[in-house]
Amino acid sequence: MVISFKINGRDCTVDVPPAMRLLDLLRDRLGLTGTKEGCGEGECGACTVIIDGDAVNSCLVLASQVRGREITTVEGLARDGELDVLQKSFLDGGAVECGFCTPGMLLSAKALLMKNPAPAEEEIRAALAGNMCRCAGYAKVVAAVRAAASKVQCAGEG
Repeated sequence: MVISFKINGRDCTVDVPPAMRLLDLLRDRLGLTGTKEGCGEGECGACTVIIDGDAVNSCLVLASQVRGREITTVEGLARDGELDVLQKSFLDGGAVECGFCTPGMLLSAKALLMKNPAPAEEEIRAALAGNMCRCAGYAKVVAAVRAAASKVQCAGEG
């Protein structure tokens, strides 16, 4: 089946089998390997992408379900060679350990900041609750999201 959607700001049309997962389309067909497969069951958050402003586990979405929708992957956060404020904050705050969970964490946090540019710590923790980190770097991740939120507010990017 042929589907059209927007990915990282660009129009995309592809022919996919009916049972293909979005995760497989992103990684295997579109070469967007920043989206990781951890559990394949929607439990770990490694495959998180943003669909129409919401953080979603791409392992649980059929590719056909994104027809007409807008998707952002970790590759779409940087603009014109400049890292997103959230990516910079993760790097500056040491919130990247082994890095496997980082794309999913970034996209869950980005979806939160798109809806709420000034989240409380509890809101950040709730938004990241579906993202597992084997290295247990949660405190630094939460601090990085808070730092990014304050930078966005100061810059008026909200």
